[in-house]
Amino acid sequence: MADALDAHYAAVIKRFIAGKVVPFLGAGVNLCGRPEGTNWKHGQHLPSGGELATYLAENFDCPLTDLQDLLRVSQYVEVMFSSAPLYEELRKLFDADYPPTSLHQLFASLPALLRAKGYSHPYQLIVTTNYDDILERAFQAADEPFEVVSYVAEGEQHGRFMHFSPDGKAELIERPNEYSGLLLDETRNLRSPVILKIHGAVDRVNRERDSFVITEDHYIEYLTHTEISNFVPAVLAAKLKTSHFLFLGYSLRDWNLRVILYRIWGEQKLKYKSWAVQLNAQQFDQKFWMKRDVDILDSRLENYIAGLNERLQALPQV
Repeated sequence: MADALDAHYAAVIKRFIAGKVVPFLGAGVNLCGRPEGTNWKHGQHLPSGGELATYLAENFDCPLTDLQDLLRVSQYVEVMFSSAPLYEELRKLFDADYPPTSLHQLFASLPALLRAKGYSHPYQLIVTTNYDDILERAFQAADEPFEVVSYVAEGEQHGRFMHFSPDGKAELIERPNEYSGLLLDETRNLRSPVILKIHGAVDRVNRERDSFVITEDHYIEYLTHTEISNFVPAVLAAKLKTSHFLFLGYSLRDWNLRVILYRIWGEQKLKYKSWAVQLNAQQFDQKFWMKRDVDILDSRLENYIAGLNERLQALPQV
């Protein structure tokens, strides 16, 4: 197992250096390093998907039997109370300075590390389905400028993406194939890291821009749209189609992962070898990932991140 993991680290770091790996972050990344038996707490530890569902169910006296089914619980809240109270509760939960995990810190520090060692493609596209701003604040703490492209789930602009430049300016992406707002170099490579939030996010500056893909209806609408690559700037669409993926913090019990995979790739296998970090994956998970040509890495997330960081730090100067 150790030899296989070493071979994986060597391969994935080589592709990181080439700018050809897209980390794909799920709700489980916020549990990275959380001590066993520790419950989530506002401002200290973000909830998992199941914990978020239970929180909402308790706050809205939800009578459902499975109180950890986030989509179902959120749908109940929206039907019975409308979307405004649901958004208010989500904002209350996510509007706090939760501390970054080792995973967030690694990706925020990676551009500076690669620049310092002389590598020419230090900037990455990071995709996340999380609503919080931990990753953004990790980049800010590292003094690393970044851009955000975030999905709009509600209102007249729903179904499109909003671009936030490093100076905080927001612009709706109306014509993705023509959009020129992203910072690119002369070879059309990214000139700063880009965080692609495909399920929307809390906007702690402007509550009117809060956006959450979280109910069953949201997911049904999400599935009826064409490929995500038709709605994001062309340079990001190209990245999605020509990169390896590193899935972190996902369980196949999460509908959002399967919806995302179908939304981006349909039934086809991924065109580039990809990886998923998942401890003690069950047979269903193994077959599902195999169908997508994704290798499973049997490791705790914090251990995987520690090993990846150690090897990145040891990269030679070029």
